[in-house]
Amino acid sequence: MQKKGNITDDYMTVGELAKKMGTTVRTLQYYDKEGVLSPTAESEGGRRLYTYKDMIKFHQIQSLKSLGFSLDDIKNKLISLDTPAEVAKVLDQQALYIQEKIQQLTSSLKAVEALRTEVLQMQTVDFKKYADIIVNLQMNNEYYWLIKHFDNDILDHLRSRFDKESGGVFMERFNQLNNKAADLQKNNIPPEDDKVQALVKEFWDMVIEFTNGDMSMISKLVEFKDDISTSSDSNNEWTKKQVNVNEYLQPAFELYFQKAGINPFEGE
Repeated sequence: MQKKGNITDDYMTVGELAKKMGTTVRTLQYYDKEGVLSPTAESEGGRRLYTYKDMIKFHQIQSLKSLGFSLDDIKNKLISLDTPAEVAKVLDQQALYIQEKIQQLTSSLKAVEALRTEVLQMQTVDFKKYADIIVNLQMNNEYYWLIKHFDNDILDHLRSRFDKESGGVFMERFNQLNNKAADLQKNNIPPEDDKVQALVKEFWDMVIEFTNGDMSMISKLVEFKDDISTSSDSNNEWTKKQVNVNEYLQPAFELYFQKAGINPFEGE
């Protein structure tokens, strides 16, 4: 630390720096103690003195702190400010950190707005479902809105049966079957056609896989299907497509169950 005989305009006391930067003397003393920002000089009377360079460093520290960095993190990120290039590098880093923070906050804002929409569409306060919706929003699951239509039994089953990866794969397979059904419907293929019957079997196999053979869940899935078709979500494209596919495949399912001797509601 430099020794200065007189305090000139190029130096500030801790109180003066605190006032200029809108902070407290205690904060600056704490940063000094932690080795994050120490005074550049000391007067002959023992007063600790800061420079305008220290002021820029303080601004850098506060910026990093506002982005969630700890003081230990900040110690490792501070660099010297002796050349224009070094100052520019600091500003570039801060700009990058701010951009990352903006992206995070934008994602958080979208999640909050999406959750608000779901909450208003639910009949009762259900924090467990809220938590599920938040988790699925964080996973970027585009089907998060389906959660409000499931009852607690199905949600418990989903939590135990699927993780992010397996759940995503299952939905992709399900959507592929829906696309096949839509193509068959477009071409007016009748329910008894082998292609339609083969598709119905694939759907039924997925139902068995989803329920893990628990037939008591079939009626709940039917209630879920009916719920989304009459809810405010009935206007989105995925639901419209699902409703059309269900109507098209209904007679095909009845024929398939009759031929296979299956009663989907047996044991209910």
